[in-house]
Amino acid sequence: MRRYVLLRFSMALLVIVLSVVFLSLLVHVVPGDPVKIILGPRASESLSSLARAEMGLDDPVAAQVWNFLSGAVRGDLGEDFVSRLPVASLVVEAAVHTVVLAVVGLGLAVLIGIPLGVVAVKHPNGWVDRLIAIVSVALITVPPFVAGLYLLLFFSVELSVFPSIGAGEISDPMDYLRHLTLPAIALAITWIGYFARLVRASMLEVLGSNHTRTARAFGFPDRWVLYKYALRNAITPTIAVLGVGLGNLVASAVFVEVIFSRPGLGSLVVDAISTRNFPIVRGAVLVIVVLVVFANLLADLSYRFLDPRIRLESTRTPL
Repeated sequence: MRRYVLLRFSMALLVIVLSVVFLSLLVHVVPGDPVKIILGPRASESLSSLARAEMGLDDPVAAQVWNFLSGAVRGDLGEDFVSRLPVASLVVEAAVHTVVLAVVGLGLAVLIGIPLGVVAVKHPNGWVDRLIAIVSVALITVPPFVAGLYLLLFFSVELSVFPSIGAGEISDPMDYLRHLTLPAIALAITWIGYFARLVRASMLEVLGSNHTRTARAFGFPDRWVLYKYALRNAITPTIAVLGVGLGNLVASAVFVEVIFSRPGLGSLVVDAISTRNFPIVRGAVLVIVVLVVFANLLADLSYRFLDPRIRLESTRTPL
């Protein structure tokens, strides 16, 4: 188990280091001179040279990669050339809103999707099961930005039930929750359908296994078998995709935050890309990568811890 954890941590660290290298080279890959775009086409050559040197763009490529890597390890992501503020403080402030949005969206998907899958299993091949299947597949096909647009038009513009833009004040929990509701639902819609189908398929597989039939032969109630065996075993593969789901939700939050004009990493990256604000783009994307890698690592370790069959297999077969 210890060897497995060290291996996964090493792989996660390798992905982050490779991402840092790629982000360091990003300014050389993306067309357009960030200095000319920030200062404008009429900027003097001396001012452009000064700005380029201040941003470290005159250094050799290897030096740029090393400077960014060593600074990122210390928590220093550079300085925003426009506002003169540390990039780390700007990114952390925006990341709080994005993480809250992604976690709440994933929580809604779990709280709604898993019970839907259980209800479908309790009525296999019936009209309830077919109805849930149709709804689940329909939800899976709806992209978050499309769901966000329709939720915005219906609940904010037509009914005026929820606010349409902004994130509200964190000091006022109810106001913050009202601003968070529609974006979280837009993020959760796709994963509600996915979790419902996953739980249904996993529970039906467990209910058809030998140990479940043995439990029923011994006279255990169907309700006990359904929740004790089937649901418990179905939760394990569900946890395995939670990390992937959280990573996808963080990525999808980019579009949802723009639609609802909500502060976060998405809005920060979009604004920075439009102005070729290279330090902000590099720092924000690195934080997104770290969040996605950490979420997948946590899900991987949790899945291995919860499933005793994997732990037993690892003791018999070396990695």
